[in-house]
Amino acid sequence: MYKDRAVARAVRIGRACVIAGIVVLAGISNTHARTITVISGTYGGNCGAPGGNATRDLVRQCDGRSICEYVLNRKRIRDTARACSKDLQADWRCTDTEFHTAMLSADAGAGSTLVLSCIEQTGPGH
Repeated sequence: MYKDRAVARAVRIGRACVIAGIVVLAGISNTHARTITVISGTYGGNCGAPGGNATRDLVRQCDGRSICEYVLNRKRIRDTARACSKDLQADWRCTDTEFHTAMLSADAGAGSTLVLSCIEQTGPGH
């Protein structure tokens, strides 16, 4: 995945820091955690891939969690446009009226992480 072990290690540390930061903020800001319900996941929409082609994998990895660190695994998603650099879009809800969308650009590269969260910030300033 990464040719340079130092870069790979830095990426792993960075991912861990992002998740740790969200968890710490949740603990100190008097938050209430809700759970993720995946609506849709599309890998390669920018290349003409069918919408929802990554939904099953997102549901398997993220549904029912308050935070999900999703790393795309192309082996679990049907890839119909192999020669194109693909984006990844996830749509989810935390409540019946609260919907979210997150996206990785096609430039993000293999092994990139998309973080979905339903942690509600209720502290000062929110």
